[in-house]
Amino acid sequence: MAGANQACIFCEIVRNPTTTRLLHTDEKVIAFQDIKPAAQRHYLVIPKEHIPTVNDLQRRDEDYSLVRHMLSVGQELLRKDAPQNIHRFGFHQPPFNSVDHLHLHCFALPYVPRWKAIKYKSLGPLGGFIEAETLLEKIRPLLSKVLVTVNEIIILQLNWRRCVLAAS
Repeated sequence: MAGANQACIFCEIVRNPTTTRLLHTDEKVIAFQDIKPAAQRHYLVIPKEHIPTVNDLQRRDEDYSLVRHMLSVGQELLRKDAPQNIHRFGFHQPPFNSVDHLHLHCFALPYVPRWKAIKYKSLGPLGGFIEAETLLEKIRPLLSKVLVTVNEIIILQLNWRRCVLAAS
């Protein structure tokens, strides 16, 4: 495993998955149940490559794609296991992360017990918990934002032309 950290508990799970019941595995990520669940269902999705924290992610296609994939895996797991619950997805930010290996928390709410919700609050500029979609916005490559904006402009122009033609 590239970039493995010998002292990292999550890297150990990637290297030796027989110690943990995996809910999902593919070429990029694995998923398993949190050992101290804070909700009815509480899964973790981790990259196989050792990435210490969200602070190590950049506005690059590969980082954006990885986090998007992690979120997709978490959503699919909870859709299957807890379809009736409200779902929440996010990451702890330093210094509030308990393990220095990027991991997505996937919750089927409610929190159990309810006071555990405090661990998963955003503290704004101080860090705390960041929603997966918010992180994706922060690391979305700038070129992707430009392409989305250009595509939106083209669609608006086409719709405007259709309206003009329909009115005449």
